Amino acid sequence: MADDWDLYEVFIRSKRGSSHKHVGSVHAVDSRLALESARDLYTRRSEGESLWVVAAKDILASDPLEGDALFGPAADKIYRHPTFYEIPDEVGKM
Repeated sequence: MADDWDLYEVFIRSKRGSSHKHVGSVHAVDSRLALESARDLYTRRSEGESLWVVAAKDILASDPLEGDALFGPAADKIYRHPTFYEIPDEVGKM
């Protein structure tokens, strides 16, 4: 029976303004049950302010072996880094 259940990844935001963090997984027959199971399993001590569940089958991840092809083109765009700009002296005196 449980073999037919989908796997869901669980993300919790501990407080308002912070990011959601992956905390684990649950198996459930649907997303509503996954959310309830995640709440029961991962927020027993009021650890969370917000909870996400995502069906694992819907997550698309990059292949670590293809990292150079995916992330390499950004390396030559130095204007994306703050070190490219000179900060005027007037700015530093505030």
